[in-house]
Amino acid sequence: MKKTLIILSIGALLAACNKKAEQKTDAAKDSITIGTTTAAEKSTGGANSFDINSIPVSTAEVGNFPFFSFPKGLDFQNKPVQRSYDMLFFPLKGVMTPVEGKVWKTYVVNEKSNTEEWSLPYFLKSYDDAITKVGGVKIFDGKVSQKELDRVQPEAKYFGEEGSIDYWNEPVKVYVIRRTNGDDIYIQLYGNTATGAIQILQKAPFEQTISIIKSDEIKKELDTKGKAVLHINFDTDKASLQPDGKTAVDEITKVLKNDSNLKLAINGYTDNSGNDAHNLQLSKDRATAVLNAITTSGIDKTRLSAEGFGSKNPIADNSSEDGKAQNRRVELVKK
Repeated sequence: MKKTLIILSIGALLAACNKKAEQKTDAAKDSITIGTTTAAEKSTGGANSFDINSIPVSTAEVGNFPFFSFPKGLDFQNKPVQRSYDMLFFPLKGVMTPVEGKVWKTYVVNEKSNTEEWSLPYFLKSYDDAITKVGGVKIFDGKVSQKELDRVQPEAKYFGEEGSIDYWNEPVKVYVIRRTNGDDIYIQLYGNTATGAIQILQKAPFEQTISIIKSDEIKKELDTKGKAVLHINFDTDKASLQPDGKTAVDEITKVLKNDSNLKLAINGYTDNSGNDAHNLQLSKDRATAVLNAITTSGIDKTRLSAEGFGSKNPIADNSSEDGKAQNRRVELVKK
């Protein structure tokens, strides 16, 4: 009888051990699966990517841009930066994402007449309440990874100017107010023990204000200045002409056909986005594309030359999108 009990006890003990081992193995499998999924999501966007459709639409009256006043006792440190069109990066679920539209940004400090010490909680809470009251949703609250900052640094030329966010040392809060017409409002702010900063952007598409110069205007510019500046549209980061770019080339061809003695140097330029070597090659390729399009219309190739200068000799400030658009150009220089 005792032998039977001992055998049964040992059997029960072994069964229990086997069950625990199976549970441990299953748990390990689950852990590995979860870890792998998370890594995949981070690398591909997956569940980590921001979807504006997940945010409820706000129909609240928000007034005129930039929509929010300063909290009582606070004011801007220097004159705020305001642009009718620009691009800012926002950490949407931790991923620095470019958003384009109307921009307003500034550093915030105590008013000169305010005798109290700067209060970071007061600054942050004031805006949090005001934003959420009109249907805004906080979509990020934390620090941006160094890897993300390194990734966008070459494109974010505005980092360091008035109203910049100190992503490197402080957490940032990001809100979005989704609007019916798609002109969504993005807000990000941060602060430290002495000051704060707020950036407000209302989404808006880029409106082209540069028109195609007609052949008579090109001729006039060449005769009076020795060169004509054209903003010829190419596909993004390519040397292929867009339809209106081909129209611009047609105008150049008219000038050359009307003056058989005219010889032109076609010089391509880019803005300062990307690296210098790439920009130099891209500008050369675009100038060559213009030359080839002109010769296709019957103009002798010996009357033309093509060269690229990349981002050298800018004619506008590259810190804004409008300035960059001005710098992306083709110059026709009379030989």
